Amino acid sequence: MNREQAEITAIQALSWLAQNDEKLENFLNISGAAPGDLRERAQEPEFLGFVLDFILLDDATILDFADSQNIPPEAVQQARAALGGGLPNWT
Repeated sequence: MNREQAEITAIQALSWLAQNDEKLENFLNISGAAPGDLRERAQEPEFLGFVLDFILLDDATILDFADSQNIPPEAVQQARAALGGGLPNWT
């Protein structure tokens, strides 16, 4: 997976999160992002990495997202690897 594909997957993940109030609230609490910042922050590769990190925290979340996008679950991890960067700093 190349970086552009990874960014698309991460943006799809953010959109998917936005459709689930509970998951979005959890993501916002963990990431420290504000709801009004999401559109702007979606342009930042590091933030997109945080989105995928959040998806990867829980097997059920990975499977739900992958199923919703009709992609294999391992594509989420491949996208995260393609974005590069280190471990998330949630503060």
